[in-house]
Amino acid sequence: MNALSTILEDRALSVVRAPHISDPAALADALARGGIRAMELTFTTPNVLELIRAASASGAVVGAGTVLTADQARQAVDAGAGFVVTPGLRPDVAAIVADAGIPLMMGALTPSEVMTALDLGADAVKIFPARAVGPAYFKDLLGPFPGAQLVPSGGVNAGNAAQFLASGAVAVTAGTDVVSPASVAEARWDDITTRAQAFVAAISADIKEGTS
Repeated sequence: MNALSTILEDRALSVVRAPHISDPAALADALARGGIRAMELTFTTPNVLELIRAASASGAVVGAGTVLTADQARQAVDAGAGFVVTPGLRPDVAAIVADAGIPLMMGALTPSEVMTALDLGADAVKIFPARAVGPAYFKDLLGPFPGAQLVPSGGVNAGNAAQFLASGAVAVTAGTDVVSPASVAEARWDDITTRAQAFVAAISADIKEGTS
């Protein structure tokens, strides 16, 4: 099972933005115990490549986020990233990721950008910032792009994640609502597990309601 399959199965991934991560393997384990197995570590985090390498070595499903250049993409792949996420359209990054044979989640917002991301080979399209457009926008996008795998990022939390999924998103991102910088800095892994469980429960409750 590749990283994207894991994300689609869980219907969620965690995006971690923190100034310091003491134990990326423990963080990944805390999230997985809460039901979110895929973790994105961003290039805005100091020493992110070492963190990706350590998490990958532990067997975690870890990807590189905020990837802006081909060099960053190469470094992330070499460090063991299982997937790559960009905040916007980056053809040179797409080429590197395609050669590596791992999933690419490319950032977009407008219909033209979504179309370009798909043309560049994105396996999923990250709609960012999702708070600017809201859940209904996803249903609108799926009109012209019925096969697109859309993932909202930015402003997604336990209170609205289910709405994005109900509007056609294939998965949602869990950010500071689940992984607060303070919890990471203080190694409060049980707190992160509890927050992840609450996030997943909110999604699961909506799925059960929608199928009942």
